[in-house]
Amino acid sequence: MRGRAINRLGDLERAVMDQVWAAADRGAATVSVREVHEQLAGSRDLAYTTVMTVMGRLSDKGLLTREKAGRAFRYAAAGSREELTADTMREQLVGMDTEDRRAAMLHFLGDASAEEIADLKAALAMVEARHGTSTQG
Repeated sequence: MRGRAINRLGDLERAVMDQVWAAADRGAATVSVREVHEQLAGSRDLAYTTVMTVMGRLSDKGLLTREKAGRAFRYAAAGSREELTADTMREQLVGMDTEDRRAAMLHFLGDASAEEIADLKAALAMVEARHGTSTQG
């Protein structure tokens, strides 16, 4: 999934992705530009063509997939919000040596709340169980 990081999205791109994910949460496999435009038009003054352009760019970036449906396209998210957030986090660590990567992780976790640390421990336990490994010694 490399290259599909969401940290460089603009405000409108993020709003479009939010609408695509919300439609998926409602059970819609795909959405049209018109459907996304109608959802965004309630809070923004946007032209249909602006939304069409943004969705095309998100497709070019690999964040949306598209399929031809008649004369138009229907779009779906290429991954969940969580998957794309994980890609963003991984992208930041790529190319770092072990020492730098650990230092970055320590800085990230240094301000974590007790709840976030508990979430991290639970997630790590799930990964360890899946891989049959343990960091506990």
